[in-house]
Amino acid sequence: MRGNHLMTGPDSFPTIRFATADLPERDRIAIWREHYGLTIFKAKIEPVCDASFQATVVSRALPQLHLRYGLLSAVRVARTRDFLGDGNDDYALIINRTGRVSAAARGRDVSLGEGDGVLVSSGEMTAFDRTADGDSFTMRIPHAVLASLVADIDDAVMRLIPRTTGALRLLTNYAVPLLQDDALTGAELRLAVTHAHDLVALTLGATRAAAQVAPRRGLRAARLSAAKSYIVQNCTDPALSIGAVARYLEVTPRHLQKLFERDGGTFSAFLLDQRLARVYRALTNPKFDSRQVSAIVYDAGFGDISYFNRCFRHRFGAAPREIRGRPQN
Repeated sequence: MRGNHLMTGPDSFPTIRFATADLPERDRIAIWREHYGLTIFKAKIEPVCDASFQATVVSRALPQLHLRYGLLSAVRVARTRDFLGDGNDDYALIINRTGRVSAAARGRDVSLGEGDGVLVSSGEMTAFDRTADGDSFTMRIPHAVLASLVADIDDAVMRLIPRTTGALRLLTNYAVPLLQDDALTGAELRLAVTHAHDLVALTLGATRAAAQVAPRRGLRAARLSAAKSYIVQNCTDPALSIGAVARYLEVTPRHLQKLFERDGGTFSAFLLDQRLARVYRALTNPKFDSRQVSAIVYDAGFGDISYFNRCFRHRFGAAPREIRGRPQN
């Protein structure tokens, strides 16, 4: 089974996608078991029902951080004794996104609800049971890297990490986009990996040294990333304020403003940029040709047309109607 490369290029760390839907129907279960299970995942995969089994896995190997998203039907995945001879002792932090998953290792059983996580060791026999369709996100980190960042790594294995854990939520929001973010350069991706390591350490219990560095590095980056994502998703709300975003992140408005300042900007400027960009996209999209400019502007979250016109001309060097009339490449 060949993976579909979603990204290519020098130092791009390509994203690869595997899916049963891309395989011949009569052979898909056998190929999935033998190729993906035995060769790539190094585990035994047993669908609950061969006839209805569907799976999609998106994977990206970054330096010292392997990311994997999986959407699967009901299935049992087991890393049995037969596979332990490969010498892989990486740790894997598994975050259940939807449905329910149970993990078994070390004589313990951990049940994961939506948003919960658990740390497992690839050097130990482990089994996972998904009873219905659902998806999960996994971060695999080398043993030596994580052991140097977590105070008691052995005790952290097979302990439920509740969805309410603040660092876990930030980690999920920060790391999932790295799977397919082709805008970051190689150097930026390596820095993002460091931030992800910081957040994993804070989630599991950082060493004293890591606890001194991580809040100033990974935690700041994750909070800023979460703030920007929240603004992008909610910028059309005229009432969106720094206070509202700060409450969402559970920080003070001043702390949030400092995060933007360290990034070389401000909350207000970022929000304005998102709204202006939204208007620009609408003006250059023929789908919105019949809509009045003022309606587009209000829909983008602006409450003052005069203020918008000044900002738009300053940003794009033309009036909105001129942008709409320009031929687009």
